[in-house]
Amino acid sequence: MARLILFNKPYGVLPQFTDRGSETKRATLSDFIDLPGVYPAGRLDRDSEGLMMLTGDGKLQARIADPKYKMPKTYLVQVEGDIEPESLGLLRQGVELKDGRTRPAEAERIADPDLWPRDPPIRVRQSVPDCWIKLTISEGRNRQVRRMTAAVGHPTLRLVRWRIGDWCVEGLQPGEWRAEN
Repeated sequence: MARLILFNKPYGVLPQFTDRGSETKRATLSDFIDLPGVYPAGRLDRDSEGLMMLTGDGKLQARIADPKYKMPKTYLVQVEGDIEPESLGLLRQGVELKDGRTRPAEAERIADPDLWPRDPPIRVRQSVPDCWIKLTISEGRNRQVRRMTAAVGHPTLRLVRWRIGDWCVEGLQPGEWRAEN
């Protein structure tokens, strides 16, 4: 059985083991995971948090990351504004982006989730409400969730990948990881 690591990537951490693009040292996966032979299966932007999976099995890596396998990825998304049913309906139908229409998504408004605090916290504006949605997509375009919520008029404030397929980040604090069988 291939080694599979579930990692709760903190906000601000690069989704790779080395930082080649900056004069100042930025946090990378190597600051948290010291295991030989595992590599990220997919990416998660530096300004996003939550589940990243790492493995040394190329076939498993492809099954997790390659959009052709349509593995569902669920995100908890704090958006600006009080999202209305019409916007959720647009997300469910698929949203037109500059690089084409997205596949239909599962989208629902949810109560504020019980998550770890983000460091740094999001910027709160007293005059602008916010709310949380759960969004499940089956593709993985660059910054797709952020672009989808912006396209329906609700920019993303905080983005946490909660689940990939049957694997979930629940029970892991930011920076923690566990091996799965």
